Amino acid sequence: LISVDEPFQNLLTQGMVLMNGSKMSKSKGNIVSPEAIIGKFGADTARLFILFAAPPERDLEWNDQAVEGCYRFINRVWRFVYDYVQGTDGKLADYSSLGELSSKDKDLRRLVHTTIKRVTDDAGTRFNFNTAISAIMELVNGLYQYRELPDCNKAVMAEAVDTLILVLAPFIPHVTEELWQAVGHDSSVHKQQWPVVDEQALVADEVTVIVQINGKVRDKIVMPINEKIALSQPKIADMVAGKAIKKVVVVPNKLINIVVG
Repeated sequence: LISVDEPFQNLLTQGMVLMNGSKMSKSKGNIVSPEAIIGKFGADTARLFILFAAPPERDLEWNDQAVEGCYRFINRVWRFVYDYVQGTDGKLADYSSLGELSSKDKDLRRLVHTTIKRVTDDAGTRFNFNTAISAIMELVNGLYQYRELPDCNKAVMAEAVDTLILVLAPFIPHVTEELWQAVGHDSSVHKQQWPVVDEQALVADEVTVIVQINGKVRDKIVMPINEKIALSQPKIADMVAGKAIKKVVVVPNKLINIVVG
């Protein structure tokens, strides 16, 4: 693995790191020591901040609060994984077969595999590391919410935790190596296959559809995929009662506009 000192020092010498709008330089006395950052927050925090703060083609504006925010995020991931491990009593779930899934289970799996897709595309194809990290942060938020459910699926959670560690590994290699061992794996996280998107998991059973009458939003309803009829909804039925329906414009799975005269 490349030392975090090297890319950090390269950024400084190439004039890509700014502080208060000015290029960092020794003559200006505004240099941030990578050793100080690493000593206080760890190499993974410095690495994550550099990748998250700006796209590769833009200058990086140094921000002490953002560095601390990356440190807090890493600790949030650490706490979640270790709380998860303690809750399993060392008996980690096998997710080769997930069994019957509730709607909440499906929602989490959709988030997990959406994250894999986004990180793969953003980091692996476009080198947009900042948006890839944002996707992982959204996954962590979803995991914390799912954990609060009284009947969360252990296999679904195990798949999600493994995936979280795997997609984070390129960004925080040292922490994820420890977390990978903590969840019960023997080999290095950096020797694993990249997670594969389950396209079926990306498909939603229901969507939220906006219902308009004469172009004005009147309701939002949750409907099965490809369902097009909203007139049976009591609120909409009352609004169109006694009026002539001239046209119904449907944008599949997004919007229904009922034109009345």
